[in-house]
Amino acid sequence: QVQLVESGGGLVQAGGSLRLSCAVPRFTLDYYNIGWFRQAPGKEREGVSCISANDGSTYYADSVKGRFTISRDNAKNLVYLQMNSLKPEDTAVYYCAIENTYLYCSDSRASYNYWGQGTQVTVSS
Repeated sequence: QVQLVESGGGLVQAGGSLRLSCAVPRFTLDYYNIGWFRQAPGKEREGVSCISANDGSTYYADSVKGRFTISRDNAKNLVYLQMNSLKPEDTAVYYCAIENTYLYCSDSRASYNYWGQGTQVTVSS
């Protein structure tokens, strides 16, 4: 069974920072893209960012562009989401997921096959 584990969520004041981590199975980052998604109460799960296994190209949703940074450490089997200048509207459960391709990564939920259990991020105003 493919297992992804997110960590690093918590409560932070607006303007603060958090770094989320996603632990993935060995060699995953060599062959598969990784995406970060979030789901706020009463809203659909939305794509936040993703990183391609092929060349490390990245995607960011407009709502987080310039504030969030995705990165990976293939040796440690970890993907990070550095979140700066957090806003109350960033409050959500954040999930990482594996996309079954290594080329351009997608922001569509339908492209991702395996998901973590999520980590809560709460930004107070």
